[in-house]
Amino acid sequence: MIPPVRDIYLGTDSGATTSKTGGVFANGVLVSLKLRQSSTNTQLGTASVVAGWIEGAEGFLKENGLTWDRVAATGLALPGPYRSYGILDKSANLPEAFTGWNFHRDYADALAQAAGRPIPLYAGNDGDFGGVGEAARLRGDTPSTVLLLAPGSGLGAAYIDARGLPLSGDHFAGMEAGHMPVPLHLLGHGLEQAPAFRCGCGRDWGCIEAYSTISGLPQYLDFFLPKHPGHELAASNDTPKHKALSLRTRAQQGDPLALKIFDAQARALGLHVANLVMALDPGIVVIGGGLIDPESTTPEFRARYLNGIREAALPYLFPKQREELKVVPATLGELSQAIGAAFVALYSSKN
Repeated sequence: MIPPVRDIYLGTDSGATTSKTGGVFANGVLVSLKLRQSSTNTQLGTASVVAGWIEGAEGFLKENGLTWDRVAATGLALPGPYRSYGILDKSANLPEAFTGWNFHRDYADALAQAAGRPIPLYAGNDGDFGGVGEAARLRGDTPSTVLLLAPGSGLGAAYIDARGLPLSGDHFAGMEAGHMPVPLHLLGHGLEQAPAFRCGCGRDWGCIEAYSTISGLPQYLDFFLPKHPGHELAASNDTPKHKALSLRTRAQQGDPLALKIFDAQARALGLHVANLVMALDPGIVVIGGGLIDPESTTPEFRARYLNGIREAALPYLFPKQREELKVVPATLGELSQAIGAAFVALYSSKN
């Protein structure tokens, strides 16, 4: 009997509420640009979460005319922190009862039962795996290393090596770069006189996450609004969160204060790019997050934001880096983590 060709690598991105499944062929081509989505059901316990992952994998295979016989390996992107490989530590977005859960063992067992044979499983941080997906898309056939920074509610970060795999670190906390300090004296925009912004991690040294993401926008408003007493937001009774969330729209409508805040975020992130480029020397820097989302921002706004990042970083780089470093927008959006998990399974199987 001719053995089946096992050329499919599945990837699951497990969020707190929704899990997404995608896949790639052995040659790196995406199986589909459409993810399979299923409920994570964290409120029902770990067994229900695993069942949801299996349902997502089986649904993705069926939707694309594939079977378990063709699956060579799988990847799972799951937010940390981890106690050890495949074992969760206490997570801000998962139930307390999940602390200490050996999710790798439980999912591997469920995969073996679904497929009728053991299937290699590779797990890791969702931010890291998102970087793998973006790198696979952008580097082409080159061995360029890739740095990903994705400002959202927090600052996701990943460094992808020449093999296409992420830097995870000895404690699976590598590239938690959102909690490195920003050089406060270089921020400009009057922020040199501001107190260090607070960060949810508890560090008091001015984490870049607080200066570059949604979580820091209320603190920008606290600092700038007293200097703009005539601004509409100064008289608004809206919540700090809603005021902050209105800024992206205001900036695209030309609001000077909103533009100043996002210019400051771009400068802070650019200085952070320079820090990380000095340490890691990547060939490509990918910027993700909602400020470069084509469905939510104008081309003019995205160009201004990315240019602000580049202009802040360039003076602090070596001449060769200034000549050759590429700073580009992310391209995969919500696909990145599930597709990245699939690529990790592919690359790890080959290494």
